[in-house]
Amino acid sequence: MQIEHFINQIDLTLDPPAEEPLRQYYFIAKARTLVAQMEKEAGRKMTFCVNTFGCQMNARDSEKLCGILNAIGYQESESEDADFVIYNTCTVRENANNKVYGRLGYLHGYKKKNPHMMIALCGCMMQEEKVVAKIKQSYRFVDLIFGTHNIFKFAELLVQSIENNKMVVDVWENTDQIVEQLPNERKFRFKSGVNIMFGCNNFCSYCIVPYVRGRERSREPREIIREIENFVADGVVEVMLLGQNVNSYGKNLDQPITFAQLLEQIEQIEGLERIRFMTSHPKDLSDELIAVMAKSKKICRHLHLPLQSGSSRLLKIMNRHYDKEQYLTLVEKIRAAMPDIALTTDIIVGFPGETEEDFEETMDVVRKVRYDSAFTFIYSKRTGTPAAKMEDQVPEDVVKVRFDRLLKEVQEIAAEKSAVLTGQIQDVLVESVNHQDDSLLTGRLGNNSVVHFPGSRELIGQIIPVRLDECKGFYYIGSRA
Repeated sequence: MQIEHFINQIDLTLDPPAEEPLRQYYFIAKARTLVAQMEKEAGRKMTFCVNTFGCQMNARDSEKLCGILNAIGYQESESEDADFVIYNTCTVRENANNKVYGRLGYLHGYKKKNPHMMIALCGCMMQEEKVVAKIKQSYRFVDLIFGTHNIFKFAELLVQSIENNKMVVDVWENTDQIVEQLPNERKFRFKSGVNIMFGCNNFCSYCIVPYVRGRERSREPREIIREIENFVADGVVEVMLLGQNVNSYGKNLDQPITFAQLLEQIEQIEGLERIRFMTSHPKDLSDELIAVMAKSKKICRHLHLPLQSGSSRLLKIMNRHYDKEQYLTLVEKIRAAMPDIALTTDIIVGFPGETEEDFEETMDVVRKVRYDSAFTFIYSKRTGTPAAKMEDQVPEDVVKVRFDRLLKEVQEIAAEKSAVLTGQIQDVLVESVNHQDDSLLTGRLGNNSVVHFPGSRELIGQIIPVRLDECKGFYYIGSRA
């Protein structure tokens, strides 16, 4: 309601202010008048559909886009036959780009039938110069293209596109600017992602992210605290702190602060029940962070610690800045401080030059660490990264055999780890009605495991005790305790 009151007070006869985010509120108000005119012409409300590809950072960006569109006057739709369709793109894997191109052709048919339809593309894929050039040449019906650094300018760019009736392209190569405090539409009323930093300085040899997300930029801690406090006042009980490498948070601030110190401040927020974060780079995970997690009553006992490979030789080529022994020593420290912690990871199979001996080193780490779950990936050559130029790419048939072996090992260990909790009572954040059986609810344990149990939808958003009656490998069937 405060946002609505603020927008209604804006005088559009004046020039837009220069400072942010006031400037964007001016353009939200202006876009609202333009959309109202479209509604008058069409004789109905204007609708929008945002499709998100990729990581939780993109998902959080999409919540901001949805919030701005709602403030402008659009109504959300699940159908791409909407008046405004946005693709928030990912470019971590090359085939993600091809998927977007294919879907654009599909959208063109809708646009030919709807004179009010607009199409926007944003996200990591739009940070690639060759991608933007291809869209400008082959997909002229796209109205708006912007990148990862200037999502906050969405309303301003939308006004430009509508008023000029032509494609608007606004992609920044890099920036130190961070603008928050704009409308956002959370997917869940009881939990939310919170950006604490943007970008990445690591330049892993297989990864495109630093090239499209830019260098690391941390938000001021007081801004993060204020945002979380506002979320809690609005019913949020769990936050996920987001960054490409949260362990390096705060290094570039005028008054540097460690990630562990930020967590201690966030823990003091009354009404906040759970704190999660991702992703943690092993090279930056400090003893201070382990100590803060161990004594915390709110930080969830779950840590995502990407391995990528168990081979020290490959880790050096990947530019990961740790070796196998350092990783295993770190895991020992974490488990000594928090024996009940759930560890999850990412593993790449078939990185260029991977030998059978390298792969066995990875299997050895998996057996020693005994992950609660793992995201396993077949190496995908990504143009624009050093790894894409490397010789000795591993044959597909060899990679497939190794991948299947790894997946089997990971799944067997994860099932064994999960079974240990059978019969225990655990606190569960109830997230939704079960998609397959509406007599069941679905919730998440502090260790990030999923449980389904009988209950009514009034429990959604609450943290309640649930008995884990039966382990199904990757989830539990439970009952109210």
